[in-house]
Amino acid sequence: MEELCYNYKKHEGGIIVKQTELQPYLKERLEKAKLQFERTIDCKHTEFDDLYPYISEQPTFFWYKRYVAWQELLTLVEMASDFEVNWEELFLKKQTIYIKKRILDAKVLDNWYEQSTADSAQ
Repeated sequence: MEELCYNYKKHEGGIIVKQTELQPYLKERLEKAKLQFERTIDCKHTEFDDLYPYISEQPTFFWYKRYVAWQELLTLVEMASDFEVNWEELFLKKQTIYIKKRILDAKVLDNWYEQSTADSAQ
């Protein structure tokens, strides 16, 4: 990323963005993506259910919906990193480790909310 002038940066694709406007937007999008992912862990209704109501009867639907929400979260984390937005502050330490590993497995789903004693001391 090339620094153009105060608070403006030129991204690799030639896009010029104002950092002060982009950071709150990306953090808001990350919070929404995190909430969507957490709703899939809890087997609650999400926007994805409205897009594909006919597949909710399929046994693999909940896993598929979790993968879609996980991918959205990873995409937004990558964008935040590209634009130097501190996304880690929105997650527990354990959650940031899972995100950095990028692999969604049963361990992530089982332990997403779980706080270690070190996390709860913060």
